Amino acid sequence: MNPYYTKEKEELRQKVREFAEREIKPLAQELDANETFSIELSQMMGRHGLYGIDIPKKYGGQGMDTLSYIIAVEEIARVDGSQAATMAAHNSLGVAPIFNYGTKEQKQTLLPNLLNGNGLWAFGLTEVNAGSDARGVESEATKTPDGWELNGSKRYITNGSNDLMAGVTVLAKTGELSGKPSYSTFIVKRNTTGFSSKRTLGKMMWRASDTAEIAFDKCMLKEGDLLGEEHYGLPQMLKTLDSGRLSIAAMGLGLAQGAFEMALAYAKEREQFKKRIGSFQSVQFKLAEMDMKIELARNLLYKACWLKDNNQTFGKEAAMAKLYCSEVAQEVSDQGMQIFAGAGLFKNQDIERFYRDHRILRIGEGTTEILKMVIGRHIGL
Repeated sequence: MNPYYTKEKEELRQKVREFAEREIKPLAQELDANETFSIELSQMMGRHGLYGIDIPKKYGGQGMDTLSYIIAVEEIARVDGSQAATMAAHNSLGVAPIFNYGTKEQKQTLLPNLLNGNGLWAFGLTEVNAGSDARGVESEATKTPDGWELNGSKRYITNGSNDLMAGVTVLAKTGELSGKPSYSTFIVKRNTTGFSSKRTLGKMMWRASDTAEIAFDKCMLKEGDLLGEEHYGLPQMLKTLDSGRLSIAAMGLGLAQGAFEMALAYAKEREQFKKRIGSFQSVQFKLAEMDMKIELARNLLYKACWLKDNNQTFGKEAAMAKLYCSEVAQEVSDQGMQIFAGAGLFKNQDIERFYRDHRILRIGEGTTEILKMVIGRHIGL
């Protein structure tokens, strides 16, 4: 018996799996091939309750816990990384900071429309000189008599340019505090004068997700567009990334599960030397190690979620889970490709897409190297 698991969570898993198999899987290959962002699927995920799973019902959410949300991400990623990216970025990076740091008015105004599938929200941290080094942010917000003037740009922003995109939470420099540069976060709606965005195409992975460059040219913001306290934007963003790492870990876990299931099914049907290749010990060992590592990854991730849901510190465990799940995704997709052999190298095989999609997981929301540094700090190094 899994101590983190319940009957209700298994029912949720089956519900999300059925949705993913029925609505997403038939379209995944074509959307990937054409780099098409699906408005319809994005709206459908909202209507099926996949946005705001862990947000209270009074704001339009489902009122469940972190683990329930992570299971849902895992099941979408088991079928398609692009749709999982849309869902995870909207929930963990878009909605979560508004819920965690927003005023009552900001939450009541923004959240309902972001949780029903009518709008998506983005998270603006990464710039040309800011990524792993969040303090490298050069976008700047200057105080005015009526609020703030925002100038700068962001890149690699998920959900940043599609027709459902309602706005973005932006980290910007806002002067100094105690002699050091300070940063604050702002809510920037899409219809703000001076806001512009452009989709970035030609990606290796998540080709059906929306990745964008965003620019702010004298965007005039009101005082009420400040999210949380002035000067405390960086801690807010970093805490958001702690939770966001759980969803990236879930994407790695789901991708690994999907790739494993493909490889297992293929090993049972493919014949060589008048035997099914699954009867060969070399293939059996590959599949056994895949299954074992997926189980270990799931237990680590679910423990991190349990810690968060029980109001315990979880930063180290989130970093570990993201690191390990992304590496398991790499290993399983690679070994799955090896089992498919030449057949797996063609676009008509889902394993080829999974092999490409895994690569971002060791980069986004903390590279493998940065996560090891984070873990090192947690253990006192």
